[in-house]
Amino acid sequence: MKTLLQLNTSLNADGGQSSLLAKSYISAWQAANPGSTVKSRNLATNDAVPHLTAERFQAFLTKPEDRTVEQKAVTDYSDALIDELKNADAIAIGLPMYNFGIPSQLKAYFDHIARAGITFQYSATGPVGLVTNKKVYVFATRGGFYAGTPADTQTQYVRDFLKFIGVTDVEFVYAEGLAYGPESAEANLGKANAAIGLLTTPEKLAA
Repeated sequence: MKTLLQLNTSLNADGGQSSLLAKSYISAWQAANPGSTVKSRNLATNDAVPHLTAERFQAFLTKPEDRTVEQKAVTDYSDALIDELKNADAIAIGLPMYNFGIPSQLKAYFDHIARAGITFQYSATGPVGLVTNKKVYVFATRGGFYAGTPADTQTQYVRDFLKFIGVTDVEFVYAEGLAYGPESAEANLGKANAAIGLLTTPEKLAA
């Protein structure tokens, strides 16, 4: 039985355009994988991950046997997020652009799953990711047009971070120009949904 982890980061929760695009893909994925499980996290709302602090980071660095009760609670929380990620066969990320970057809630999530010796390790030739055999779909929504330009700070960052922890199979679907009026939004959401249609062919979903 397959498992998909859905990470919504829109301030509008399940009603955000990025969340709706992710939902469209997930519906097709579930239909192609009867009996599958979808685990959803709304990182901007009820499943918000605390932002990293010096105290939380120190908990990650402290040896397990030396951790205080508070530090153990922090690492247990991080471990649960990592277990959830490692147990997923596929991950769908709803990714709106806020002020030219990724939502801070997603950054907080990344900060809690980047753990030396657990999701990556250093070798003589550099870092090695330990989270493997995953497929990630990113549904990126923007008010303007940024894909393929230097102003797109999201795409390469997300790819680099996921590669750092071992995930290299990453596919982006973009819906841009959503703030350029109803016609632009409708047209570009249509293009995004068409792209999702290509990702949800039986051949693609079976891969």
